[in-house]
Amino acid sequence: MKKIIIPILLLGILLISACTSDISSFNEETKRASVVPPGSLFSNSVKTLSDGLASASVNVNVFRHFVNHWAQAVIQEEANFDYITRVINDNWWTRMYRDVLSDLKESARIISNDATLNPLQKANQLAMIDIMQVYTFNILVTTFGNIPYTQSLDSQLLFPIYDDAKTINEDLMRRLAVDITKLSTSAPGFTASEDILFQGSVAKWISFANALQVRMAMTIADVDNQDAKAAFEKANPFAINSIANDAFIKYYSAVPNNNPLYDQLILANRTDYIAAKDLMDVLNNLSDPRKPGFFGVNSTGQYVGGIMGTPNDYPKMSKPSARVASPSAPNMLIDYVEMEFYRAEAKERGYTVTGTAESHYNNAVKASIIYWGGTSAEADAYLLRNDVAYTLATGGWKQKIGFQKWIALYNRPFEGWLEVRRLDSPKLTLPANPISGYPNRLKYPSSEQQLNGTNYSNASAKIGGDISETKLFWDVF
Repeated sequence: MKKIIIPILLLGILLISACTSDISSFNEETKRASVVPPGSLFSNSVKTLSDGLASASVNVNVFRHFVNHWAQAVIQEEANFDYITRVINDNWWTRMYRDVLSDLKESARIISNDATLNPLQKANQLAMIDIMQVYTFNILVTTFGNIPYTQSLDSQLLFPIYDDAKTINEDLMRRLAVDITKLSTSAPGFTASEDILFQGSVAKWISFANALQVRMAMTIADVDNQDAKAAFEKANPFAINSIANDAFIKYYSAVPNNNPLYDQLILANRTDYIAAKDLMDVLNNLSDPRKPGFFGVNSTGQYVGGIMGTPNDYPKMSKPSARVASPSAPNMLIDYVEMEFYRAEAKERGYTVTGTAESHYNNAVKASIIYWGGTSAEADAYLLRNDVAYTLATGGWKQKIGFQKWIALYNRPFEGWLEVRRLDSPKLTLPANPISGYPNRLKYPSSEQQLNGTNYSNASAKIGGDISETKLFWDVF
């Protein structure tokens, strides 16, 4: 009987299977979206970019040490310019290309193919995506120099060529100018939840894009003054002109949407990050009202900074303030303070801009002090000091503006690094045991050397060598 029953059962199973002509439904993931919404890709890319800029992780962001704002108590590799051991350069490159630019490209592809979307809204969304691509490529250009650009986001090209950094910069500024013309306040952009930068305000995107154009124009002012002047004068009237238009990512108390510094300073209970002596001495000597906003006191109630590149006694040092380490602390991308310093500089360069260099300098310093918890009266008193007042402080305009901008860009380490290199002020002391001279760029990732060797070698030769000390095309002094 067993020999008869088994074949009959098998035959029944085969007959049942034969009745099912389409079994593809068994492969459907009912709990996972088959297509990622373009708005989600956009917001995720912007958050990933912001997280990288805000981070203090030794695996992600080393720039607070490059500008002598933070030192370390125990681990000294990063403070001594060693970003290779933990492949920070590789991680920075990968974050920008794979995690930010690729998501932005895919978001644009989906939106471009959406025939149901209102044409004006589509134009706004595509312009916003391209603005963030320009912002990200600008970070890569000002970090490395020549980079893959024209072939960088083509998945079919495994070994992209490196484009000339100056040529890339010119194209980015052209793209940005076109994006600005495409933004229209008569139609929406992304929804408030998708647009984590401006919560759906197209007007603020216009202000932001023009501010980015101002930043990029001033970056090339020493090497291409004519183009810098033209770009600045066109963008400046529409760029950020009040703190109400500041471009920042608002973080929240709940993980994972909190500021990454909260994870790295509080949740990780890390006893290493401390104030750098270079900055703390300046804050103490100037009785700077921003000091309590920047740092807390040490174990004896004093404000003390540690020496860059040597072990420091953690309890005796000031640490980043509770405000900086707050889970809801915002991360600034471009703000009114930065713009006012640019306007002061533009006036000194002879560009057409209303007001005086002194008035814009004062506006920037005062806005920075108030942002960090100081009062208007404290700011006014600070600006009257002989070592702060624009007409009395020592040095030329680059030294005066550069020095105060270095202070004001606290907790914005990448922008601080850009300005220290560009204005050559202040003159920062080298750490105790540096493995190189001052880093004017990050070296190319090791993955590029191994996998894209020919193009890597060509790019390295063209910029003057793949070393940290190599100056980029706009950094001529």
